[in-house]
Amino acid sequence: MTVSAIITAAGKNSRMRKDQISRNISVKNKLILPFHNKTVLETTIDNALSSNVDECIVVLGHYSDEIKEAIFDNYKDSVKFVENNPVDVGLSVSLLNGLKNISSDFALCITGDQPTVSSETFDEMINVCKNSDNPEKTIAILRRRKTGLLDTAEGLGMPFVAFKDNLIKYLENENDNLNPILRKIFDDGYTFYGIKEKNELELLNINHYDDYLKLFDNF
Repeated sequence: MTVSAIITAAGKNSRMRKDQISRNISVKNKLILPFHNKTVLETTIDNALSSNVDECIVVLGHYSDEIKEAIFDNYKDSVKFVENNPVDVGLSVSLLNGLKNISSDFALCITGDQPTVSSETFDEMINVCKNSDNPEKTIAILRRRKTGLLDTAEGLGMPFVAFKDNLIKYLENENDNLNPILRKIFDDGYTFYGIKEKNELELLNINHYDDYLKLFDNF
């Protein structure tokens, strides 16, 4: 079973931008904010590369020039960068663009603003999917409520591991957030398995400036 990591880093940064303006601080894309010795996105990439993946793809869109200027030189030999065209698309399109550029059978799907999700958690998702009765129809996903076999896909999002070809079928002709698509996949009889986090901070995405401060101060 081969696995490629896809990291989506193509969003508008609108909530963070609004918070930064309201605080009268310089506007900066959340993915290149400092996160200890690196940036938010670099930490996410490093965690992905430290897991049992065969390659890593980063999907860029909005602010692609700013992000590449900050991190490209550090990852040009270890990461493949893909750019959305056009850039103003939903998360599902970013993920689809990433899926079309991987060489593996399975995809570890991550958002760039998840620097606290550990490589151990990513590996647990990969192992659960790999060892399931039907890996091609199993989604191993970071839990939001329950762990183990799930009875709903409500509230779920990235990160997760899924079979590439089947996921592509659900993402084609969509331009949306991922949860409605995950609910559709669940309704079609796929097995969803909730993976428990190693640390409760793994459950927090960086959407607002307060999220960033909480993770920065506590991780």
